[in-house]
Amino acid sequence: MSRRDAPRRPQEHRAVEVQRSREVAFAVMHAVDADDAYANLLLPTEIDRAGLAPADAALATELTYGTLRWRGLYDAIIRIAAGREVDEIDHGALDALRLGAHQLLATRVAPHAAVNESVELARRSSGRSAAGFANAVLRRISRDDLDGWLAQVKAAARSADEAIGSATSHPVWIVRALRRALRAEGREHELEDLLAADNASPSVTMAALTGLAQPRSPRTRYSPIGFRAPSGDPESVIRASGATQRVQDEGSQLVALALARRDPVAGERWLDLCAGPGGKTAVLAAEALVSGASLEANEVIPARAGLVRHALEAVPSSVEVHERDGRELTDENRGAYDRILVDAPCTGLGALRRRPEARWRKSPQDVAELVEVQSALLDGALDALRPGGVVAYVTCSPHAAETTGVVREVIERRDDVALLDAAAALQAVSREPLDLATREDGLPVAQLWPHRHGTDAMFLALLTRQ
Repeated sequence: MSRRDAPRRPQEHRAVEVQRSREVAFAVMHAVDADDAYANLLLPTEIDRAGLAPADAALATELTYGTLRWRGLYDAIIRIAAGREVDEIDHGALDALRLGAHQLLATRVAPHAAVNESVELARRSSGRSAAGFANAVLRRISRDDLDGWLAQVKAAARSADEAIGSATSHPVWIVRALRRALRAEGREHELEDLLAADNASPSVTMAALTGLAQPRSPRTRYSPIGFRAPSGDPESVIRASGATQRVQDEGSQLVALALARRDPVAGERWLDLCAGPGGKTAVLAAEALVSGASLEANEVIPARAGLVRHALEAVPSSVEVHERDGRELTDENRGAYDRILVDAPCTGLGALRRRPEARWRKSPQDVAELVEVQSALLDGALDALRPGGVVAYVTCSPHAAETTGVVREVIERRDDVALLDAAAALQAVSREPLDLATREDGLPVAQLWPHRHGTDAMFLALLTRQ
């Protein structure tokens, strides 16, 4: 019997060493997928636990956010390469495939390392059969480049919107919602730029609390308290300043300042109705301290109320933090406040570049449930507002139902409410003129955009009781 005819012994699996950066990225992605973890909260913890050097930490960050950001495209590619729907693939193996696809198609990682280590991660998570499956799929993916796969994905799409959604890694319903929001401003042609901005890594912006710190260089373009984080870890700046300088999106700074700096009067009583986690609360507290106003905060979730208290530690003033349902304020609060911020819970579609996993967690059904809460919170705030006072209704979402839909429903139902010019309020606090489109329906609300302003897509409406 020749050697060729001799029976083959089963091959023993030889463990492949996986780089720690890839292990961290995979662990975070798997927790996001399986346990609804938040990447921005979990990733720093996993990096610290693994003791990664700065270069390895940067790689883990890029692999994590890059894969989460482009998950929709990679799933479309995996569907073609595997010949099956992604929901038929074990979660662990699927996460390994996504991570491998990202390295093969969007990084300079050596293909053999991308394939071999992703296969090992699939084996650890889902077993040997999953490893063989992952190996076959990744080797097929490696035979074409990103442009080639994009062409195949678009050809396989069942509609034009599905082609756009897959190619830009956005669910179809979000593509359509963003198009409608731009169309309301006569800017539908900006959709491609907006979707691209959602997939770009944002720079880190910081805020210097008014009266307590000065913004550093380089300054942000619009916010008078904003500056760009220096290279490296912004935590060193935060610690050195006693948290009077902290990470915050420029759009969040602007909408808080638009309320606080609108002709403040000493002795006013302010309220942040939905305060958690406390970033805007701290901005309002510093502004209130300078203008002689008093501020209260409210956050219904105890853990988030704790975050608000922590965020306020840098401000040398007494801010009472309540833990009430903002929809059910007591009679003693009716007509009690001069300014109220309603930073309403929302889908977060305006911050997809910072929290890319959010696009895969929300659905149109979530919007309907949130709108009920948003309307009730805005009603509660207006009831708590004194006549002549101002409510700032804010969402980190441009979705029409969560923004103008809520505002229009409330002002049409109540005869004691009028809209103020939100765009003018933003322009008044901005260091440079903002390109704020005039809406076709004439509503005097304002929408910031990542592709146009470099901020999260913050919506602002200002309402007053007559």
